[in-house]
Amino acid sequence: MNNAILPRSFYERPTLIVAGELLGKVLKFSNFSGVITEVEAYIGMNDPACHAARGYTNRTSVMFGTPGFSYVYFIYGMYYCLNIVTEAEGFPAAVLIRGLKLTEPLEANLGGPGILCKKLNITKEHNKQDLTISHEFCLYEYHLKPDYVCTPRIGISKGKEKFWRFKSCVLAEMPKITLDNKY
Repeated sequence: MNNAILPRSFYERPTLIVAGELLGKVLKFSNFSGVITEVEAYIGMNDPACHAARGYTNRTSVMFGTPGFSYVYFIYGMYYCLNIVTEAEGFPAAVLIRGLKLTEPLEANLGGPGILCKKLNITKEHNKQDLTISHEFCLYEYHLKPDYVCTPRIGISKGKEKFWRFKSCVLAEMPKITLDNKY
């Protein structure tokens, strides 16, 4: 297995391509590692569900920035959500990480972006982090290339008609995923 961190060029592509290819990748954060099982795409100012739809703000500035950075925000007064910035600098787009098959240090299915961040202790302190340089917070290639389904995004009031939720049912249902190497 290749332990290389995903390069910036991986994220500098169209968001829908990145979203589909994030499934099966390993998310490494602190002492946690897991395989991504579900994501959602949010693309540009014409996507009414995208935080950047109303333009550039202090909160959304990271979405207009360099691809491969984390975008972490707080919702419902209780949960953080982790996104990864995609596309070209200046074009606001990101992929929300919705599901993770946690493999280290324990096994668990983390379904839902808020639960995922709570379990991993990802907070606003992890916003605007470059995921292409640190072995403590990054994504790695993994040999799984799962089939997936695209469905409407959930938990939003606008833009529901877009089938930009990518989910691998196979990965989430696997009894055990063993990472070949420690990250």
